[in-house]
Amino acid sequence: MTKPDLTAAPFALDEAAIAWVRRTIDAMTEDELVGQLFINLNNRFDDAFVERMVTGYHPGGMRYNHTDSAQVQAHIRHAQSRSKVPLLVASNIEAGGNGACTDGTHVATPLQTASTPDTQAAYQLGLVGGRESRALGCNWAFTPIVDIHHNWRNTVIATRAFGDDHETVTRYAQAYSEGVRDGAGDRPMALCMKHFPGDGRDERDQHVVTSVNDCTVAEWDASYRRVWEWGIGAGIESVMVGHIMLPAYSRQLRPGIADADILPATVAPELLTDLLRDDLGFNGVILTDASLMVGLTSALPRERQLVQAINAGCDMILFFRNHDEDFGFVRDAVRSGEITADRLEDALTRILGLKAKLGLHEREVDDLVPPVDELAVVGSAEHRSIAAGIADDTIALLKDTAATLPLDPATSRRLRLYCLGSAPDFTGIVPEFEQAAVEELTAAGFEVSVYKTLHELAAEGQQLDMQSFLAAETEGYAEKYDAALILANVSDFAQQSALRIRWSMPMGPEMPWYAAEVPTVFVSLNLPNHLIDVPMVKTAINAHTPTAETVRALVAKLTGRSEFRGTHNENVWCGAWDTRR
Repeated sequence: MTKPDLTAAPFALDEAAIAWVRRTIDAMTEDELVGQLFINLNNRFDDAFVERMVTGYHPGGMRYNHTDSAQVQAHIRHAQSRSKVPLLVASNIEAGGNGACTDGTHVATPLQTASTPDTQAAYQLGLVGGRESRALGCNWAFTPIVDIHHNWRNTVIATRAFGDDHETVTRYAQAYSEGVRDGAGDRPMALCMKHFPGDGRDERDQHVVTSVNDCTVAEWDASYRRVWEWGIGAGIESVMVGHIMLPAYSRQLRPGIADADILPATVAPELLTDLLRDDLGFNGVILTDASLMVGLTSALPRERQLVQAINAGCDMILFFRNHDEDFGFVRDAVRSGEITADRLEDALTRILGLKAKLGLHEREVDDLVPPVDELAVVGSAEHRSIAAGIADDTIALLKDTAATLPLDPATSRRLRLYCLGSAPDFTGIVPEFEQAAVEELTAAGFEVSVYKTLHELAAEGQQLDMQSFLAAETEGYAEKYDAALILANVSDFAQQSALRIRWSMPMGPEMPWYAAEVPTVFVSLNLPNHLIDVPMVKTAINAHTPTAETVRALVAKLTGRSEFRGTHNENVWCGAWDTRR
C-alpha cells in the first residue's frame, strides 16, 4: 500500500504541522489510538452522553442526527471541549443546510442544480451548505456525490447524483465543491466524494443489500475512473467507500478469484489498496459508508467486517453499531497484530493529517466552534431566496403533448388535486407541501378539491366500502372537474431497494384513469422516474423538491405567468417509448 505523504496533496502540511501529527500520535494511549478510527453518529444530546462518548471511546469524528441548529452547535462545542484531540465533525449537506440541522435551508438536490445549463445553482447549493454547517461547528462535508446515474431504476441516487454521464457529474461537482469551500470561509471544510467505486448501475440500495457496479474494466475506466481522477486532482481530502461490488476489477486484480470471494469495496483490498491508493494515487482519508448498512453487515461477520475494512484500506469506520463490541473488535485486532502497527500508523497519520490540514490543531478549544450569533445565517432570508431562485430556474417541462398548458382559471377553474406521498395510504404527506399547493392554487383563482383516500376518510369517521367509494369518486368526473393535478412527493430511506409510486388501493380512483376524461398534469416533487408508472398523462413536469418555494414557482409556470427553464436528461423516459407520448 502507498504510504501517506503529508507534504503532498491533499494535505500539503508544513514541518510544524507534521510534527504535531507525530507528537499527537506518540502521546496517545492504545484506546485513544483505536478510537480515532471511528466516527460516531450522535443521536443523543445530553451532557452525560457526550462525556461517555468522548472520554470513553475517543472518536476521531462525529456526525449528527437532525435537531435544531442551537442544540447541534452546543453539542459540538461541548464535545470539542472534552476531546483530547480536535474532532472532525461531519454533515450531509447534499441538499443544503437542512442536512446539518432541522432549521437549515433546503436549497435543492444535486440533480436539480444540474437542470440548468450553467453551474451557478450547484455553486450556490454548496455555498449555502458550507455557510450553514460552518456556523454549527462542522468542518467536514460528506459531499460531493460523484456517482453516475446510469440506471433509471436506481432511486438511491436518482436525485442525489448530478447526472447520467461523467462530464456532467464532474462539471457540477466542481462548482458545488467551490461553493462549499467559499461558504466555509476562514474555517476550512474538508470534502468527501462518494461512493467509491461508484453507485448508479444497480437498481438496488446498499442500505438494504450489497449492490453491484457491473461495469466492465473498460466501461469503468471510461466513466467512473474519470470522476475519481477529477476529485483527486482537485484536492478533495477524503473518499467514502460504498458497500458496492465491482466484479470486473476484482477479477482483473485478483485473477482466479471465486465469485463467493468478491466482496463490497469496503472490505476489498484489491479495490481500495490496489485501485484507489496505488493505481489512482489517492493520498487522503478513506472511510467506510455507514457500517450499519446491510450491504456491509451481510457480507461478513461483524468482527471480520471492521477489521477487514481497516486492513483493506479504510482509515475510518463510519458509525458504531454496538459501541463496546465494535471498539473491542478493533482493539483486539490491534493487540493481536492482525491490524499491524504499520497499518494503524498509516490510518492515524492520515486522520490527524486531515485535522492539521483544517488547522484544528492551531485553534484554541473555545474557538473550534463559531460564536452563537453566527447561527443567524442558518435558514436566513438570503438563503431561502437562493432556494427560491433555483426552484424557479430548474422546474422542467418534460412533455405537454396535448397542449394542456397553461392552465387558465377562466376555463379550468374546478381543479381536482391529488397529493401522492410515500406511505401506501398517503398519510405520510408533508402537511406544508399540501397546504402550500392549496394556498397557491387558490390564490391563482382555482377552486381546489383535494382528493382523500379511503383510509383518510375512515380516519375522519366516514364509513365507506371500497365499491361505493370508487363509484362516488368516478361518477360524473368531467362534470365535476375541469382539470386534474397530481403532485407526487415519493421518497423513502433505507427500507426498500427501489421506489415506485404505490397507490392506496387496488384500481384506486387516484390512479390517473381520469387522464382520458379531463386535462391532467403530473408533477414530481422528488424522483425523476415516475413516467414509467403514469405514461398515460400527457403533461409531465419535474419540479424536484416539495418545498413551499418550489410550489409557488410551479403554480406560476402552470398558469403561464413564468416560463419553464429547467432541463432534464434521458432518464426521465425510463427507457420506454410510451412515456414520451
